[in-house]
Amino acid sequence: MLRQIIHVDMDAFFASVEQRDHPEFAGKPVVVGGKPETRGVVAAASYEARKFGVRSAMAMALAVKKCPDLIIVPPRHHEYERVSRSIMEIFYQFTPLVEQISIDEAFLDVTGSLGLFQTAENIGRTIQQKIWQVHALTASVGIGPNKFVAKLASDFHKPQGFTMVHPDQVASFLDPLIVHTIWGIGEKTALTLNKLGIKTVGDAKSLSLTRLEALFGKQGKQIFYLCRGIDERPVVPEHEAKSLGKEITFSQDIIDVSYLFSIAGKLADQVGLRLRKGSKQCRTVTLKLRYCDWETISRSHTCTDPTNLTKTIYQNISLLIKKELPLKKPVRLLGVSVSNLCSENVQQQSLFGAQDVREAELTKVTDHLKEKYGEMAVVPGSVLYGKKTNFRKMD
Repeated sequence: MLRQIIHVDMDAFFASVEQRDHPEFAGKPVVVGGKPETRGVVAAASYEARKFGVRSAMAMALAVKKCPDLIIVPPRHHEYERVSRSIMEIFYQFTPLVEQISIDEAFLDVTGSLGLFQTAENIGRTIQQKIWQVHALTASVGIGPNKFVAKLASDFHKPQGFTMVHPDQVASFLDPLIVHTIWGIGEKTALTLNKLGIKTVGDAKSLSLTRLEALFGKQGKQIFYLCRGIDERPVVPEHEAKSLGKEITFSQDIIDVSYLFSIAGKLADQVGLRLRKGSKQCRTVTLKLRYCDWETISRSHTCTDPTNLTKTIYQNISLLIKKELPLKKPVRLLGVSVSNLCSENVQQQSLFGAQDVREAELTKVTDHLKEKYGEMAVVPGSVLYGKKTNFRKMD
């Protein structure tokens, strides 16, 4: 039986919530993000702002240059998450097969729901109507025989778009699109294909599987099938995060190593707390450093045993930082992330088992204090005693 997959993507979600809650912003260029003077970036841009070339992830200072009348609104993550949860509940009214892939988009497999709701088109249009009725927000809907086609369809006529691609229309829908449209094709891969005369998805069909694999390895196989509209990936409900992390962009470039360790301790504490709240452990700890010239490095260490202890995460991050010393340039951004996640009950015995148990018990106490009195109720020693000197430029 042919699948019927729906992709729902909220239109400029964060910015649209702000325009809804502030009627005076209606029809005006609005962005959600940090202020230019604090090196903020654009988290979301309204369609009015996009007309000026303002885009997500753009430096706010550049966004203001492009649109001097830009309205900058600080993010309200709790409100966005509340609205997102409510929207996801609407999806579950039509199928249990809902895969949320971000705060503002999801895939729905409605193949088994057609008997009750007649057609995928009916479901898609009803979802659009319900989102508008409940939240006064617009969403774009794409429907296709698989996730790849449905995702591209939802992007086709934004905002408030509705595009349905039947199985016999897949080739005519995909062929004219630029080859960069295919998932996994970045600028480097696209450049290689362009040099071979491959400009569109249709052009990519001229390359054999053997040729694509020779050029791009495993990615070549993915390109071969996707350019033909073949995507067998299922819609996976309750998609779990494969990693989590925290990062900070400094207001000024820093070279003070003690302060770098201090902030790393704070980030490790926040990441560890998130792991414990989710009853998760990690095996891999990753350091991210971005220098003043935007050179970015990433260094990882995989632990013998899984952990969610702040102390262990910080110890591993500290070792990774030490390997980068002395700093060759001032640091602009510092990030701490963890991956290879597993459930908290997956606990192996290490050589220092007793010490780990004591640390875990102490961590439970500090987590309780933070929950009751706030995050600053208990401060890691790395933060408390990290010598914070003035920011200074590299000589």
